Amino acid sequence: MAKINTKTKIQITDGVLIPARDDTSIFSAWKITFYGALIALALLLIFSPEPYLEILLFLPDGILKTFQVTLISIFFALIIGLLVGLGRISRNLIINRVCTVYVEIIRGIPLLVQIFYIYYALGKFVKLVDITSAIIAIAVCYGAYISEIFRAGIQSIPKGQMEAALALGLTRRQAIFKIILPQTVKVVLPPIGNEFIALLKDSSLVSVVAVSDLLRRGREFASTSFQYFETYTLVAIMEERLRTDVKQG
Repeated sequence: MAKINTKTKIQITDGVLIPARDDTSIFSAWKITFYGALIALALLLIFSPEPYLEILLFLPDGILKTFQVTLISIFFALIIGLLVGLGRISRNLIINRVCTVYVEIIRGIPLLVQIFYIYYALGKFVKLVDITSAIIAIAVCYGAYISEIFRAGIQSIPKGQMEAALALGLTRRQAIFKIILPQTVKVVLPPIGNEFIALLKDSSLVSVVAVSDLLRRGREFASTSFQYFETYTLVAIMEERLRTDVKQG
């Protein structure tokens, strides 16, 4: 019988666009993407300053708003994800079922529908500022996905860790927070980083509820100047630039 090689190592990286520390290649995927966006932006400003320079000066407010929505949303999504992830492994049947139903329902509804629902449907009962409703919708949506990352990360820790902690006299709760979660962090960081990048891209959906993010500012400029090709070209380059910045960071 053929022997099975049990010593094969599987290398897990943060993503194909993040250069490894020993990667000195000039043409790595991340370098091509990062510097390509910079070069494209520079060429547009040099050879066609009108209207690209005017568009560029019009967009900074939208970039700041995009970062504001993204950072606040991911902060609350992490909190929701951690709590729901712990609830998904809870021995309390009620907590477990509530968290499971939340994950199944939220992951089955598109983010755009959730933004509309919170802003317009719940707006009949609770008056929310446009950016607040957008942040709530994104945090609730991504909290469901991140909760599954935490749940899988916690369950990936060998059961012997919990048994050893209980044998030393720790309660189950103490073992979770002092032994299991610190080890889980290293496991969940790469997929959470991917969710952060996806959230950054999905933040453009908040423009539908009048939040002046990067896309909204681009639409405002294009609607008054009718320079749609130039405006959305620059918006696309800026979005790619932000994404590669976050990926590298």
